Amino acid sequence: MIEKITVMIVDDHAIVRQGVRGYLALQPDVEVIGDAESGEAAVSLAAELVPDIMLVDLIMPGMDGIEVTRRVKLLSPHTQIIVLTSYHEDEHIFPALRAGALSYVLKDIDPDELVAVIRKAARGESVLHPRVAARVVQEIRGDRRETPNPFLELSERELEVLRLIANGASNATIARKLYISEKTVKGHVSNILSKLHMVDRTQAAVFAWQQGLMRRSS
Repeated sequence: MIEKITVMIVDDHAIVRQGVRGYLALQPDVEVIGDAESGEAAVSLAAELVPDIMLVDLIMPGMDGIEVTRRVKLLSPHTQIIVLTSYHEDEHIFPALRAGALSYVLKDIDPDELVAVIRKAARGESVLHPRVAARVVQEIRGDRRETPNPFLELSERELEVLRLIANGASNATIARKLYISEKTVKGHVSNILSKLHMVDRTQAAVFAWQQGLMRRSS
């Protein structure tokens, strides 16, 4: 008897979940044991079912796929995450991989190729879409060059916001100190995380201290 690879599908579009489930049902070595239309439901269900593989969309209402990935890997390290998305921009790729995703493929993937990615993930083998792989290689090469200022892409205002974040300031506190609205602060924080390829403000704060930004401002 074939030991089947258990799979969960996480996507807020029913047609995607049904389509993927239908095709995977044709595979003798794959069993879809659950699906979820939201990140919150996905985390809860993953903790209960502990699937071998989770196919995770990135952009969903509420909890996004990056947070789903992070939480599921904490709850079930055994579960391998395959990001299945339409997005291949840096602000999606790097946070997803840092959160613990093993593979990153796009929704235009051929169904047979997706099954192959699932089988490889079950063996712990990573698959990256060629465009994603190219960006990862570029990033690694860039990390090996001299980078005297890792904050070069940030504006002066974004640097101010990052320094305050690193000092533990909340959005409300930053808004008061800089005489701007909390909505504007949130926009700056989002830009900072995107430009630095960070998952959350805590990671950005740690990075700021590690890279000497706080010493430069003192």
